[in-house]
Amino acid sequence: MMRLKKVVILIVVLIIQTSYTHANTSISIGYQAKYRNFDNFDYVNSEAIKGGDIVISAFGTFDSLNPFLLKSLSPAQINNLMFDTLMTRSLDEPSSSYALLAKAYQLADDKLSVNYYIDENARFKNGDQVTAYDVKFSFDLLMSEEAHPQYRIYWADVESAEILDTFTVKFNFKRRNPELHMIIGDLPVFSKMWLSKSEFPSNVKKIPITSGPYTISDYSIGKYIIYERNKNYWAQDIPTRRHMYNFDRVMIKYYKDMTVALEAFKAGEYDYIHENHSKRWARDYEGPNFENNKIIKTELLHSNNTGIQGFAFNTRNKIFKDINLRKAISYVFDFEWSNNKLFYNQYLRSDSYFTNSEMKSNIQVDTDEFKLAKELDINPNRIKPKYLLPINLSASEYRRSLISAKKILDSSGYYIKNNQLFSKNNEPIIINFLLAQKGFERILAPFRNNLQRLGIKLNYRTVDLSLYQQRLDNYDFDMTVVSYPQSQSPGSELMSMFSSDSANKNGAFNFPGIQDQDVDKLIEKIIYTKNRREMITAAKLMDRLLWNQFYMVPNWYINTHRVAFYNKFNMPKEPPLYYQATNYVLQTWSSK
Repeated sequence: MMRLKKVVILIVVLIIQTSYTHANTSISIGYQAKYRNFDNFDYVNSEAIKGGDIVISAFGTFDSLNPFLLKSLSPAQINNLMFDTLMTRSLDEPSSSYALLAKAYQLADDKLSVNYYIDENARFKNGDQVTAYDVKFSFDLLMSEEAHPQYRIYWADVESAEILDTFTVKFNFKRRNPELHMIIGDLPVFSKMWLSKSEFPSNVKKIPITSGPYTISDYSIGKYIIYERNKNYWAQDIPTRRHMYNFDRVMIKYYKDMTVALEAFKAGEYDYIHENHSKRWARDYEGPNFENNKIIKTELLHSNNTGIQGFAFNTRNKIFKDINLRKAISYVFDFEWSNNKLFYNQYLRSDSYFTNSEMKSNIQVDTDEFKLAKELDINPNRIKPKYLLPINLSASEYRRSLISAKKILDSSGYYIKNNQLFSKNNEPIIINFLLAQKGFERILAPFRNNLQRLGIKLNYRTVDLSLYQQRLDNYDFDMTVVSYPQSQSPGSELMSMFSSDSANKNGAFNFPGIQDQDVDKLIEKIIYTKNRREMITAAKLMDRLLWNQFYMVPNWYINTHRVAFYNKFNMPKEPPLYYQATNYVLQTWSSK
């Protein structure tokens, strides 16, 4: 009888135990992963040699070696160079991940959990094995109140991490999410020996114990940091790391003024620069070192979803709750004049929250968008063509744009008294614009002058980067420059950018304060949809709704990376489709 009881119990356990599909080494969402049984990624240089140094620059300062805190600034490239993740993304696919710290994963048949199997060969810099205990410790700490809230938002659907054995960790999900097993693969893992939970927010100078290709060999707060290659890096011969991270040393020098930084580059103080300033690119990259080919100046084409950059309105502020004011101000920015006079015609106008991608909405609504709006019970009156930004090819056309803006204001009850615009509630329209880079002052000056023609007073102020970040985190601004870069497969990160839940969470990225239930529905659809086509339709519809609410004055974009470097490096023949310039350089270039 006892034996029978044990058998019955065993049968019950087997019945209720979660079943799993076979283990996999790659993840792709909505399509077949490119790489199978591969030696290395196609976009690396298989002839790259290890050795040599590269010196690059960074703007501003840093005050902490912990990159996971809200109230601190960490050194540039610390995440890329030091923290291995469970899986790593491919740069020539829209949304694919491959084995790194985890040699494989198993997604439960019910899609409510995933097991990650840690590579027994994985080691931290101090020689300790990377274990499931470290993975759970990293996850729990990043999901705690001590860490930056972006992680709690990103992994909001992850219920818990559970240790099954020394090298197996199970992540339990709150609900089914087609990409959740992929985004938990982005978890940066650090040793539980690095910091205790109590030390985590306060010990800012303790060098992280990580498993990545580099560690910190020297630094001076606000001046420089030196990363040294771990010559015993555990992953240097696995396919997702082979022929990558080739420099023995990566030094980053900090500059508080970009003009000074450029002159330092031309004087040979560092080796590589990624230029974001059109005027400098057009006028200042010249001299003997360029003429004799000692310095290479070039543009690298990319296919990145460039998202959107713009002047964001803080709709938490009373005056910007009025969409008509936001619309009128949007008409005032003269992109064509700015592009010609200030940017040397290097840019295109941003025309979407997913610019330069297949997720960009068309002017007219397509059939799939109508169907999706009906499915999600979105008010059909909101499903309208995208508004067209004024195109000002002449002074007379710009005058018509100003007249249109004034008509919008007049019809909304705004009036001018003593050259000052007032709302119908007798509030003066005075805007304080927050900046972190002086380079933007030349762009805002004509914008300010044009706003004055409508009676709107614009003040702008450039503040120290630390103060700027603090004010952003607390939404202490009227307007500011905001950039929303997007991946080729947007997902949970949209929660932090655009969801109602993030609108009043300090440290989130919802700078305009967007609170829109229909946008929330579409974010959910994008995250939880079963196939890529449905995701693209949801993204197009969300783009349409955001665009027509005038949360931002759209700026500009470029589909190349402008870089200059001393002629001392080897690089792959072709860059991948989707990449960030400096990360790509540090990952794949090498010394000659």
